[in-house]
Amino acid sequence: MQEVLQKIKPSTEERKKLEFTIKSFLQKLNSRLKEAKGILGGSGAKDTWLSGNHDVDIFVQFDYPKFKDKSEQLSKYLEKTLKLAFPKIKLERLHGSRDYFQLNYEGIEFEVVPSLNVKKPEDAQNITDLSHLHSGWVNAHTKKIKDDIRLAKQFCKANMVYGAESYIGGFSGYVLEVLLAHYGSFEKFLQAAQRWKDKEVIDPENYYPKKDALFHLNSSKQQSPIILVDPTDKNRNAAAALGYPAWKKFKETAAAYLKKPTPFFFEKEEMTLDKLQREASKKRLHLVYFDVQTYQGKLDVVGAQMVKAFEFLSFELSKFGIKKSGWEWDKKEKAQFFFLLEKNELPAFEVRNGPPCSLKEHALRFKKEHQQAFEEKGRLYAKIKTEHPLLKDFLSNLLKEKYLKEKVKKIKII
Repeated sequence: MQEVLQKIKPSTEERKKLEFTIKSFLQKLNSRLKEAKGILGGSGAKDTWLSGNHDVDIFVQFDYPKFKDKSEQLSKYLEKTLKLAFPKIKLERLHGSRDYFQLNYEGIEFEVVPSLNVKKPEDAQNITDLSHLHSGWVNAHTKKIKDDIRLAKQFCKANMVYGAESYIGGFSGYVLEVLLAHYGSFEKFLQAAQRWKDKEVIDPENYYPKKDALFHLNSSKQQSPIILVDPTDKNRNAAAALGYPAWKKFKETAAAYLKKPTPFFFEKEEMTLDKLQREASKKRLHLVYFDVQTYQGKLDVVGAQMVKAFEFLSFELSKFGIKKSGWEWDKKEKAQFFFLLEKNELPAFEVRNGPPCSLKEHALRFKKEHQQAFEEKGRLYAKIKTEHPLLKDFLSNLLKEKYLKEKVKKIKII
């Protein structure tokens, strides 16, 4: 996949420019820090970042002996320091397991996270305290497969299964790095995924004999389809945020890629109105395109509400035969939903299944609710008039639903 790597692997010039900016940022930050030090983290520290992705993670490590009992105050200390180091730059405080900060420095988005400088996992008071241990392990086990990791990340990004946020429920960057280290290459990773069963246990450091991890890990950490024992902390399932929809989609897409590998699998499909209209016309389908305005708030919460709105529309429109659907969100206030439907009109009547006649109490209740109920092969049925058979009317009524209005601020059809 050299063709793909040429697009996603940072060039020497891009690397130098980013490294210079990061060095400058850290110098300014560290000159103001006392009993703490800012270090590069995330994909930048592991050299697994993708070209064009200039979001930089900085972890400020506070001295453990002094601050171990002040974990909840780290964000406050860090905020004060950032304001001193970058007085003219707008600072945004974001809520998380520990509040962290975002700021734009020299055209680069920096995310600055407070953490404790722990030496062993059991001393960590927050997941962010383990970040430097993650970087160390990944760098020690992936020296020859950095490009394979880039391919895996781009593959998951293009197919919308990348990101541990609750509204995505996909693979985090760290999870992909550990999985690639475990399997050895991008292709072996995809092949292994075809063999995954529900609750597949993956234990890179062999902390537990066979599948004993299921007996040792807390049940709350076993809700994901795969159980990835964190190589830096045997008590943690690193893939706990992975959801079943993303897992299923990944396996299916991986199977299709292995059958016919093409660069297409690494390209995110454009969701422009014009392109969707052309596709609908070509396939003789009916396009419904929603322009959505989300509420403001914590990214994870707003994203989850948006996805619930999309799922609600998917369920309601399924009776029109959904052939293709999707959504996009700018992670601020704007989102788009689309549905390509098989038909734009429902039958004037639908037949609703009732209970077996042998269940007399239920059968009696069904007959009371449906005066035109009829019996066929020992079961009751009722012919119900479709309230809004035309798609246009159905949509107009659907947009009035209270549930939808609670999930998104505004929604209209284009």
